Amino acid sequence: MSPRDLVLVLVVCIAWALNFLVSANALREIPPFLFTAVRFAMLALPLVWLLRPPAPGQWPRLIAVCLCIGVAHFGLSFLALRLSTDLSSPAIVMQSYIPMTALLAWAVLGERFAWRTGLAIGVSFCGVLVLGFDPVVLANPAALLTMLASAAMLAIGTVLMKRLRNVDMWNMQGWTAVFSVLPLLAISLVFEPGGFDQLGNAGFAGWGGAVYAAFVSSLLGHGLYYVLMQRYPVAMVTPWLLLVPVMAIGLGVAFWGDRPGPRLWIGGAMVLGGVLVIALRALQKSRKLVEEPMAGP
Repeated sequence: MSPRDLVLVLVVCIAWALNFLVSANALREIPPFLFTAVRFAMLALPLVWLLRPPAPGQWPRLIAVCLCIGVAHFGLSFLALRLSTDLSSPAIVMQSYIPMTALLAWAVLGERFAWRTGLAIGVSFCGVLVLGFDPVVLANPAALLTMLASAAMLAIGTVLMKRLRNVDMWNMQGWTAVFSVLPLLAISLVFEPGGFDQLGNAGFAGWGGAVYAAFVSSLLGHGLYYVLMQRYPVAMVTPWLLLVPVMAIGLGVAFWGDRPGPRLWIGGAMVLGGVLVIALRALQKSRKLVEEPMAGP
């Protein structure tokens, strides 16, 4: 990567790491599913003008991806942040979507992986178990389980997305925002009574958090990520994104009062270490795919 693009990666990581802190603060004022709906309503405003339909016959897959990622993944991830008393464990557990995606791609798409990747997947999941016995996490297991469910929905959405055609990053974000707002509002009406009253009473932290999540984390962060995806293989960028949970842990310690115990450090190292191995193996595989065709006469 060029120095300029390394700076772009760093900007993406900072934007996404700060989103944990800013959103957790906003969720003190706005319920999680309503907060997610407001975020997507804001995001839809600039992107609705760029939308174009997917390839013929792909509307059901596109809608399924939008609901998995926009409603289930984001809604549950913000619910997990609301339930959690720390930022470190949700930021780490979210990374389990990467080994989940590898397993689903193997089961559904027939993508194969070597034993080293399989071992890394096992280490990552064992790390989640170790992290779950940290006293902070053990005192509130609902947050951990909710974030695992959120990661699972992101993995499902990612696998479904692999066969989408004629949908770029901007359209994916736009359609996700458009299709997610009404279901999220309906969920909020049913499960978050009084949520709209809280929204009306929200201050700078609540509304500022929604603006940040929509325009900095999503529009800027995912926009730069899309630019990087156009320039480099996915596997080359993925290892750098492990800076996101590391930065989120630092922000949690500095501004949220997190005091990670030894189990969280050990479990976190296992999860992130496993994810790193998976990413590096994918990078090695992508390099072989590029080099092998050039090896002939």
